[in-house]
Amino acid sequence: MNSQKNLTSLAKHYPKRHFVAASAVASFLLAMAILPTSESVSASRTEIDLSLPLNSDKTDSIIDTKQSSGIYVPVNSMKTTADITPISTEQEINNAPAAEEALKFTRHYTVTNGDTLALIFNKVGLTSKDVYHVAKVYKDATRLHPGEEVSFAYTADNTFKAFKHQKDKLTSNIIELKDGAYEVSEKKRTPTIEYRFAQGTINSSLFLDAQQAGLSQTTIMNFANIFGWDIDFVQDLREGDSFSLMYEEQFLDGESIGAGNIVAAEFINQGSKFQAIRHVDEFGRGNYFTPEGKSMRKAFLRSPIDFARISSHFNLRRKHPVLNRIRAHKGTDYAAARGTPIRTAGDGKVVFAGWKGGFGRCVIVQHGQGMQTLYAHMSKFNKKTKKGARVSQGQIIGYVGSSGLASGPHLHYEFRVNGVHKNPVKVKLPEASPIDKKYRNAFLADAKKWLATLESNQRAVVVASNSGN
Repeated sequence: MNSQKNLTSLAKHYPKRHFVAASAVASFLLAMAILPTSESVSASRTEIDLSLPLNSDKTDSIIDTKQSSGIYVPVNSMKTTADITPISTEQEINNAPAAEEALKFTRHYTVTNGDTLALIFNKVGLTSKDVYHVAKVYKDATRLHPGEEVSFAYTADNTFKAFKHQKDKLTSNIIELKDGAYEVSEKKRTPTIEYRFAQGTINSSLFLDAQQAGLSQTTIMNFANIFGWDIDFVQDLREGDSFSLMYEEQFLDGESIGAGNIVAAEFINQGSKFQAIRHVDEFGRGNYFTPEGKSMRKAFLRSPIDFARISSHFNLRRKHPVLNRIRAHKGTDYAAARGTPIRTAGDGKVVFAGWKGGFGRCVIVQHGQGMQTLYAHMSKFNKKTKKGARVSQGQIIGYVGSSGLASGPHLHYEFRVNGVHKNPVKVKLPEASPIDKKYRNAFLADAKKWLATLESNQRAVVVASNSGN
C-alpha cells in the first residue's frame, strides 16, 4: 500500500513524463513510463472456459460474463516444451519427509527486521551453544530475512531437537540432531499450476494499466523484462499500445500462492507487434523466443536501469549543466533516485572500477572485441565489482549517485564500438543465439498452439465486451 501511495505522489510531479526510480524495489514500482493522462483504463480480466484442446480447429471460447476474476485455462488443456506437470503432492529432497514426520514443531517465530539467529534462539529460551551447532552446519543461518518463518522441535523431555527455516512457501530447511550430530535436509513442494489470461491497453503507464488488468507487480516486471531488449519502456511507450499474456498461477493446498512464469506474451507498440514464447531446456533453464525461434534476449540490454527517466540524451552539442559551456555529451543520462541498482548491459569483464575525474565513481565493462559500456556517477559499487571481475548481463554492478561532476543523482551511460561513441538509445543491438536445433520443431509446434490460445482469448474478450454494451 505504501508503494501505491508513493507511486501516486510521484505521478503528481511527472504528470506527462516518466517516473523516476526510488529504490531497489521501488525503482520498478515508481518508474514506469507515464504518458499523457487518460480518463479511463482499458484492461480486461474476463472468466473464460478454454476446455478445447490446443490442436482443435475451433477457436471460439465460451464466455461467462458473470465472472471477472481473470481468464482460467484448465491445466490439462495445454502442453508446451516448457510444460510443468501439475502435481499436488510434495516432492521431498534429502529424505526431509521422514525427518519432519517424527518432529513436532511447536514454537513458531516470524523473522523481523534486525533479527539474528542468536536473538531468535534467545527469545525461545535456547542457548548460545545451540546457536553454534546450528550455524556450524547451516550456511543460511546468517541469511534470515524479515517475513520468513522459523520453528523449533523438542524431545519428550523438552530438549531441543530440530530447527526449521521456512524460506518461502515452497522451500524449507530442517536442521535436526541425529546420533549426536546436526544434519541439514531440504524440503521442496511443487505447486499445482493453472493458466491465466490478461490483457490491457496503455492509457497511463504499463505498471498502472497492467495492475488494472489484474497482474501482480512481479508479473508486470517479468513482462517488461521479456520485451526490454526490443522496447524502451522509457522512450517508446505510447497511449493506445496494448498487451496480452498467458501466465501461470500457482496453488498449494488449494490456495493461490501467486503468479508463476509467463508462458506466452504479446505487446503491440506503435503498431508493431512483438510476441514471445517461453521454452525450458533439458537443464531446466527457461528463456523466451520469438514464434520463429529467435531469442528475445540480445547481447546487450537496451537500458541498464529499470524504467528510469531519460534526463539528457546523446548530444555532441549539449551545454554541460555544471560547467555551463558546450561540451559533447557522448552518452545517455538516466535520472533516478540515489541507490537505484545499475545493471551491466551485457556479459563481459570489468576493465575499470574506481574514481574517474568528472565521471566520479565509474565502471567500464569490456564486451568481447571492440565493445565497451561505461557507467558513471555511482554512489557506490557492488562489492563484487572489481577490476578483472567477470559480469553477466543484468548483474548489479553499482548504484545511482551523483559523484563527480553531476547536478543530481543519475546514471551516465555510454556505449562504445571500436572506441567510437554510439547513441545507446538507437544503436542496433546484436541478437543472442536462437533456440537449439534439437528443440526447434517441438518449440515451433508449441509456439503455434500458445499463440492460437492467446488470439482466441483476445477475440473472446472482445465478444464479451461487445455483448456487455
